[in-house]
Amino acid sequence: MSDLPLPHPILPAPKTGTALGRVWGRSRAAGGALVPGVLLAVAVTVAASALQAVEARLFGRAWLEALVLAILIGTAVRSVWTPPRLWFRGINFSAKTLLEVAVMLLGASVSAHTIMEIGPELLLGIVAVVAVAIASSYGIGRVLGLPKRMALLVACGNSICGNSAIAAVAPVIGADSDDVVASIAFTAVLGVVVVLVLPLLIPVLGLSHLQYGVLAGLTVYAVPQVLAATMPVGHVALQIGTLTKLVRVLMLGPVVLVLSLLTSRMREETDEAMPHVTAGDRPKPGRPPLHRLVPWFIIGFVALAALRSFALIPTPVLAPVATATDWLTVVSMAALGLGVDIRVVAGAGARVTAAVTGSLLLIGTIGYAMIRLAGIA
Repeated sequence: MSDLPLPHPILPAPKTGTALGRVWGRSRAAGGALVPGVLLAVAVTVAASALQAVEARLFGRAWLEALVLAILIGTAVRSVWTPPRLWFRGINFSAKTLLEVAVMLLGASVSAHTIMEIGPELLLGIVAVVAVAIASSYGIGRVLGLPKRMALLVACGNSICGNSAIAAVAPVIGADSDDVVASIAFTAVLGVVVVLVLPLLIPVLGLSHLQYGVLAGLTVYAVPQVLAATMPVGHVALQIGTLTKLVRVLMLGPVVLVLSLLTSRMREETDEAMPHVTAGDRPKPGRPPLHRLVPWFIIGFVALAALRSFALIPTPVLAPVATATDWLTVVSMAALGLGVDIRVVAGAGARVTAAVTGSLLLIGTIGYAMIRLAGIA
């Protein structure tokens, strides 16, 4: 027996001359090649989380979440230092595979019971607002000259649940890191503006606390921002705003599933700036098989959502899964920042800002119209 340490604590490594040995060697080499880039993305994630904690301590709340900070830090690092070529394997793995795992795990947070609590009329109204908002916002983006992928990211981010929606939709439509970073950066900044401006509309539009809660839930970018926009107004606005926003968040699964079926041709296109940070190997022209139409992580999302709805996921598991989902998402966003070309983001700035602003105004108008048409008092 050789004195060399075994690569596995129980089973010896296959002999190098065999086919299994060659596969083993390639697997170990591939795994080792991922380590530097993954560790770099994790380091950026830790820094972003620390900055978020500092924000919360200084200002009482984190105006920029760790996810956004991870992108900014990653982009800053990439702008002043180019990692060695070998590191990009781990960076790309973090930006693609870890993101897909995070999207799948999001399914464990979806429950049919939450949807039913809000009532059928308001539920249908929220679904209609989200559907119309996505289509209209996408149209605004295209009119302003945004590429198809970025227009979809902005539309889904504003219409559903901000960063999470952008992160979930990106691998489904084959968006590259520049699209994702630009979409999240500009929508996050304008989302903060909405939080500050929206309460000022209460006397202007003559809104009750209930109506304002619905409007905030339909318009505000992210769940924490809904709390910030509604908590000063009152308990009723806070409750209905949070519940309305959660229903919007639950629309992520159906929307991503529909997009995975409708955008297979978009995933085949290879005109992105960085096609290696996308949904995966592109299928050959022609009618793709079912597993290409519906990515594996979407199937996993639906399966976990079904398990959660039937109470088949143990309650003690939900919190760790949610934490893992958040961390994986932030790590993948850090990796996207590390792979971004800042010149592309800067070049898209004016158009993205105009698209996000127009989208938010449109969503607010549609939401207000729904409140009046539905007779919500």
